[in-house]
Amino acid sequence: MSDKGKTWHENHKESLTKGQRAADVMRNGMGSWPFVGGFVGFMILWAAINSWALANNAWDPYPYILLNLFLSMLAGLQGAILLIAAKRQDAIAAVMSRHDHDTNVKSKEEIDLLMSINSQQLEILRELQVLAAAGNIKIDTAAGKGFDRS
Repeated sequence: MSDKGKTWHENHKESLTKGQRAADVMRNGMGSWPFVGGFVGFMILWAAINSWALANNAWDPYPYILLNLFLSMLAGLQGAILLIAAKRQDAIAAVMSRHDHDTNVKSKEEIDLLMSINSQQLEILRELQVLAAAGNIKIDTAAGKGFDRS
């Protein structure tokens, strides 16, 4: 994560195992409209072939017991895949939260440093105003015009 040219997301993607990549691909595939459309199309095709095309020699006649078995197995598999994906998403959220926290802490340190510098500059301006008043020089700090010798 210390590479300057890469973002956190790029570094994270490179650190994934093959199993984690496969879970992401399957989650993204099964959670899409093309998958739903393809799945409905497959079931319609299955029913059409087994009901009309093969009428007397269908390998899975109505009420499609074999298709029901496949759907049950797919549902069980999808449940496991979704749990894997949810677990991965939780891990990603935890790492991103830690990264955000580290960034916030570093930002706070930088803001505190800038506030300290700003306080020092204000103190210097006050000292300059005191010196200018003693030397009869007017300093217009609000307008930022600088010195005006009266």
